[in-house]
Amino acid sequence: MSDALTAILPLDGLQSAGSGPLYLKLRQSLEDAILSGKLGHGDALPAERDLADYANVSRVTVRKAVDDLVRDGLLTRRHGSGTFVVKPLSRVEQPLTKLTSFTEDMARRGLVSRSEWLERGLFHPSPEEMMMLGLAPGTMVARIGRLRFGNDMPLAIERASISAEFLPDPTLLTGSLYAELEKKDARPVRAIQRISATNMKKTDAGLLEVPIEAAGLSIERVSYLASGRVVELTRSLYRGDAYDFVAELSLGEN
Repeated sequence: MSDALTAILPLDGLQSAGSGPLYLKLRQSLEDAILSGKLGHGDALPAERDLADYANVSRVTVRKAVDDLVRDGLLTRRHGSGTFVVKPLSRVEQPLTKLTSFTEDMARRGLVSRSEWLERGLFHPSPEEMMMLGLAPGTMVARIGRLRFGNDMPLAIERASISAEFLPDPTLLTGSLYAELEKKDARPVRAIQRISATNMKKTDAGLLEVPIEAAGLSIERVSYLASGRVVELTRSLYRGDAYDFVAELSLGEN
């Protein structure tokens, strides 16, 4: 264990390395290891006891250093599993003037996208889905919930509702929803999007690998066909440390 720790955390002289609290020195050493790549995304941090013994500090000192890095989003605690490294993200700028899919957004930025299914099937619609999608009585609704990744980093949770008329078998969907809708001449041409700030709840934070109560962006999108019919109702939760939504404004007439 000490050889492995030495490779990622050269802590020789921590006790005598300048002034300041020991936990801040340890915190800096851990942060340097993360930012330099010695500790990679998803790597498990050594146990507090091992770190304390190795650095010759108390477990309270280790806990304070780790707590700081958890608050800054560089580490995350998973109940019953331990503490893991969260790789810092380059922020993605998403323009609000174009109606694109997540897959298209990632491809345009040179990132590889993939999804993990959270939900996929046909259901009896809720009253809200019937109203928002304009469904006739007896019409089923397709619901798809996905955890979206860019270069293997979890970036967003998306949950969409679409009339079964346009997506009769959601279990066959393997890629972009918009690409699938385009095959049926049902790709949306415009949308109304509402964005609000939120804090991550426990389940969502676990999926997105961020601390509980971390900042997030909650987005509701209602998408329309050229005829004016609603084709998609989507609610998404994006990591606040990964996305900037950008809108271009111009001077309007008085």
